[in-house]
Amino acid sequence: FRSGGTLLNQKFLPNVLASEEGIENLAHLVRTYFRLNGHHVQFNVVDTATLRKAQAAPQEYRNLLVRVAGYSDYFVDLDKNHQEEIIARTGQEAL
Repeated sequence: FRSGGTLLNQKFLPNVLASEEGIENLAHLVRTYFRLNGHHVQFNVVDTATLRKAQAAPQEYRNLLVRVAGYSDYFVDLDKNHQEEIIARTGQEAL
């Protein structure tokens, strides 16, 4: 049981995890985080272009889940302000 731990939310661009090396690097990140007593980790793996397409054609992206702030939600169900906030978040380009 862990209490008072830290929360790690990360947004990665899909190309970061497109290779075996990217997957291995992510595994190292997660293991290290928990080894250092991290409490919770959540990843978004999406690029800005996909989020913009979802805004333009929400019916085609009904299943697109994103991490908001302490919860996950369907991107197309968020109001425009929340969508823009998600889009504006920095995406990690490398591990």
